[in-house]
Amino acid sequence: MKKLLAASLLSTTAAMASAQTVPPPSGVLSLSAQAATEVPTDVVHLTLAAEQEGAEPLAISSALSARTQAVLAQAKRTAGVEAQSGGFTIHPNTDRNGRISTWRGRSEIVLQSKDFAAVSKLAGELANQMQVQNVAFSLSREARQAAETKLADQAVAAFRDKAQATTRLFGYGSYSIREVSVNESGGMVPPMPRMYAAKAMSADAGAPIPVEGGKTQVTVSVNGSVQMLK
Repeated sequence: MKKLLAASLLSTTAAMASAQTVPPPSGVLSLSAQAATEVPTDVVHLTLAAEQEGAEPLAISSALSARTQAVLAQAKRTAGVEAQSGGFTIHPNTDRNGRISTWRGRSEIVLQSKDFAAVSKLAGELANQMQVQNVAFSLSREARQAAETKLADQAVAAFRDKAQATTRLFGYGSYSIREVSVNESGGMVPPMPRMYAAKAMSADAGAPIPVEGGKTQVTVSVNGSVQMLK
């Protein structure tokens, strides 16, 4: 048993020594390349909100709930527009002595659509019940995937060209890929606050709310390493 244990220890020690003496691979080159483009955003996200203040929180909650349900029902009847409830909060307002003076509630609804004209018209029709609080734009999955497909070809070609050119600079004739990864990013534009006064909105009830998207950058990057060959 002692002989077997000694032989095992010797074998393990020899293996570790051998691993430590193996030199790291030479001629390995790390590279990265990317391709980017600006794509028009094709989805709009509108957050509508209603606020109410009063002495009884239960009455505020009931009133806001009824208003929210009515707005949701109207929004869901609009073709091409998706609607869902957002935040719903009720909190107390206190006076200078720390006593509760009134209660204030807030309810939100989020509209999403590719049809900018339809959601703009709907937001105007709902202006007497809920006002636009912020607007955000994004790329649909289909638009983002179409852009990424084109960019992936460009990014991979750029990676190969860079690998070949750099390999020759180091005096090698060719290369083989050791490892590579392809990553995508972009497609969302941060929300942009819109300062719509309730009084002004009420005066223009029914008028479409200005909604205009922009462009967002989509990027595909290729990272990896290659083995340079003589």
